[in-house]
Order: sequence, then structure tokens, then C-alpha cells
Amino acid sequence: MSEFKHEAIFCIINEGYSEVAMEAARKAGARGGTVTRSRGTVNADAEKFFGVTVSPQKEVIIILTEKELRDAILHALYTTCGLDTPGQGIAFSLPVDGVAGFGEQDKDS
Repeated sequence: MSEFKHEAIFCIINEGYSEVAMEAARKAGARGGTVTRSRGTVNADAEKFFGVTVSPQKEVIIILTEKELRDAILHALYTTCGLDTPGQGIAFSLPVDGVAGFGEQDKDS
């Protein structure tokens, strides 16, 4: 199995909090990200179980980063914009097995 060198971090956050999230991610080492608008859905039972009210208007932030920075960026997103904040964000990462156009790193990918 090959070792992945990059990660894609996805952060789903209430609309209007993407700049706060990106500022925290940049301080943790992210070079930038892509923000898209989206709409969230959840049933009433899930809202009661998780103890949060789900705002339908969301923003999705996608950050492509080196694997070594993943944990610091995820931690920054959680502490700044996690479920216990007005942004009510969640974040997760997925390994990326190929990268093009990511500066000098893509020579070794």
C-alpha cells in the first residue's frame, strides 16, 4: 500500500463563518482553500440527538494540504469553528493519492 503525501480537508460550516475558519487554517499551515455554498438537511431526531440546530445554509471549505499539516489544521478548525461555536462546523480529511499543480510537491507525488 502506498503512503499518501497529501490530504483533502473538508469543513462544513454555517454560512458566514468561512473566513474565520480559513484564518484559523492558515495559522495552522494551510496555504488556502476553496469555499462553496451548499444546503444542509437533517431530520428532527438527529438535531435532538446531537443537541444542535442545523442551519440550512452552509459553506463547504476544501483545503488540499501536506499530510504532516492535517492534524494541526483539523484541530484549528475544531477549536475555532466546531460544533460548540456559532459556526457549528464539522471537519474531516481524506487521503489524496495524486496531486498536480501544487507547487514543487507534485514532482514527488
